[in-house]
Amino acid sequence: MIGYAMLGTNQYDKALAFYDQLLAPLGAKRAMDFGVSVVYGNGQGPMLGIGQPYNKEAATYGNGTMIALAMPSKEKVHEIYDLAIKLGAKDEGPAGARGDTFYAGYFRDLDGNKLCAFYAPG
Repeated sequence: MIGYAMLGTNQYDKALAFYDQLLAPLGAKRAMDFGVSVVYGNGQGPMLGIGQPYNKEAATYGNGTMIALAMPSKEKVHEIYDLAIKLGAKDEGPAGARGDTFYAGYFRDLDGNKLCAFYAPG
């Protein structure tokens, strides 16, 4: 079971401003702040961390690596995807149906990390 996922950043202050705004509509806020990394949570399961690499090397994103954020509805997928783009994220696939039971929008954050806002009814 995943407790949290971590994304690296080379733009710490900009990344935190991005994620503060992006995750607010999901009820997430800074749950832990270590000065070089922040972990966001909404008190309901896995958390998302943003931080500078421990080894002080440049943060890079992995080809094929993606963090998927579960949404409670299709409308919330659109809200988060649209907000990400407004905040400077790059489109990786607009919000919409992917098959019969999966609804998602894909984007890359300011450091190129790929995220997915998705809704998949149980």
